[in-house]
Amino acid sequence: MNKGNINNEILRLAIPNILSNVSVPLLSSVDTALMGFGKSAAYIGAVGLGAMIFNFLYWGFGFLRMGTTGMTAQAFGRKDENEMAGIFGRGITVAFFVAFVFILLQIPLEQVSLWLVAADSETIPLISEYFKIRIWAAPAALGLMVMMGWFFGMQNAIYPLMLTLVINVSNILLSIYFVRENGMGLSGVAWGTVIAQYIGLIIAVFLFYYKYASHARKLTWKLIVQWDALKSFFTINRDIFIRTICLITAFGFFFNRSSMMGVTVLAINQVFMQYVNWMSYAVDGFAFASESLVGKYHGEKNENKKNQSIRLSFVWGGGLAVLFSLFFLLGDNYLLRIFTDEETVLQNGSEYLIWIIIYPLLAFASYIWDGIFVGLTAGKAMRDTMFLSLVAFVLSYFFLQQFDNHGLWAAMLVYVTSRGLLQWLWFKRKWVS
Repeated sequence: MNKGNINNEILRLAIPNILSNVSVPLLSSVDTALMGFGKSAAYIGAVGLGAMIFNFLYWGFGFLRMGTTGMTAQAFGRKDENEMAGIFGRGITVAFFVAFVFILLQIPLEQVSLWLVAADSETIPLISEYFKIRIWAAPAALGLMVMMGWFFGMQNAIYPLMLTLVINVSNILLSIYFVRENGMGLSGVAWGTVIAQYIGLIIAVFLFYYKYASHARKLTWKLIVQWDALKSFFTINRDIFIRTICLITAFGFFFNRSSMMGVTVLAINQVFMQYVNWMSYAVDGFAFASESLVGKYHGEKNENKKNQSIRLSFVWGGGLAVLFSLFFLLGDNYLLRIFTDEETVLQNGSEYLIWIIIYPLLAFASYIWDGIFVGLTAGKAMRDTMFLSLVAFVLSYFFLQQFDNHGLWAAMLVYVTSRGLLQWLWFKRKWVS
């Protein structure tokens, strides 16, 4: 297969991924804007911290998507239909079990979460209100992770696009209705998310049985609980789980330090992180394409196609990162005005804009490497490089904290840069002779 055909494959998978991915930060951005106009900065911080708590809870089990994608893509490359079905069944079983535990332990989870975010007395009741509602979306949220990951592994980027758009458009419309029309405040944002997640799960189940009925018929308890397959499933996903906990800890630390600098800094960083999310989810479109293609070609043992996919994913992802940096540069203070009319946020936010201009150029490589490692099911490498990067982030912050929020953003750039560098060094040592 020539380079042009590889480019076509990347774009076939990446474009639907980008379209679906950018609707995720769009949802977060709408929630932030709903709280940002006509309300205090505490509401902006509360929606950010509340969402961050569920990032801890749900993203911590992000292996349900990533691990499922990598293993399914390799089984797809081998044309092993029994294993494709078995991976789906194991993932769904684990997802619903974890969701049940979350709901059962929701009171201690809420208490620990509120302690970890170190919010002030004005923000804590708002976050608590948000938590008590959103926790009920756990079965849908975790089940969708598995189903999205499985569809990606089956080289199907259209179903995840359809699902993500339906979920997030529903969420946006419901949140606007509950907040603007019913005056529900932060609880309206939370209920919009819960209802939209269940709408998405119902549609995902329908799509699975519609297109993959032959795989559904293979699903038996005996297939799901095969010991060797379960051992492999948990070994790979254990490492991805630890990696994801490190990732969430880094962003949790970022918001924790932001909160300790006051409501205004927290609100500024929450707004700027919306733009970081836009960039990361867009570049992740090419990372997701890498997951599917690298996994498939690794399963086929086709080194030439695998390496071409890797190189071209970096070209496309890097080009997109440059465009985002230019957009942030040209956007200037208007980037803040889109989200809030809070005068203190507008007056103090512009001095930190430089950090999100630089961020895409230093961060994009780590996103692409993540996709490559998922496709290779290189869970241990993902775990180790992420842990070392987290250590670099925390240590650099304590050296730079004298510069306040500038020091925090500089430490964040150390974190994303070290991620990409360590991943490149590992790949070069392991896969390049």
